[in-house]
Amino acid sequence: MTIAHRIEPGPVSGPPPQRVWYASYGSNMHLDRLAQYIVGGQPPGAARAYPGCRDRSLPARSIPVELRGTLYFATQSPVWGGGRAFYDPRRDDRVPARAHLVSAGQFADIAAQEMYKEPGTDLDLTEVLNVGIAALGTGRYETLVCAGAVDGLPVLTFTAPWGVDDVSWTEPSPAYMRSLASGLVEAGAWGVDAITAYLAARPGAVGHWTERRIKDLVQPDPSRPSDRPE
Repeated sequence: MTIAHRIEPGPVSGPPPQRVWYASYGSNMHLDRLAQYIVGGQPPGAARAYPGCRDRSLPARSIPVELRGTLYFATQSPVWGGGRAFYDPRRDDRVPARAHLVSAGQFADIAAQEMYKEPGTDLDLTEVLNVGIAALGTGRYETLVCAGAVDGLPVLTFTAPWGVDDVSWTEPSPAYMRSLASGLVEAGAWGVDAITAYLAARPGAVGHWTERRIKDLVQPDPSRPSDRPE
């Protein structure tokens, strides 16, 4: 089993690099899903097509990481239905995630598509690298976070400006939960039991998703009747 890189938060010194690690803690942990943001297209189970990045090269590397913070489900996704994943870096917890080595321009284009904007404009990463956080706006996924560094390159992600206790939690849909679970399985650093326990305990999933139901999404048991909603 692959060992996850344990990332510790902190600013990254030096000028903005040409390559960065894009840390996904949501559906883009899955490489097939991330490819839709890079080359363009519509992921299975999603209700939206993406224009893609200016540079359509797939990540040079993808590695499992653990970020300091917590993950929760909130708001209502028009793409998946149900709650979507957000990252609160202020909490003293750990978030299994996957970091993809991409160009700074690709990271900017991926972030733009997550913000429902047209890709094509580079981001000024100076503030997020020096301070660790930078607000591009007030909407969800408009706050950049530098979670630390791997091999001297910054680990960047984006989330909402609010925290886990500042918003109502929302149950994620089966399609979305399947995407997260399969992305963590694909990363290869965590077993299925650990993944299902982690996801079932997330705010927004608690009381709606059991470990067994999540396991059925990635390891269906044909002998067992499914209790999953269609």
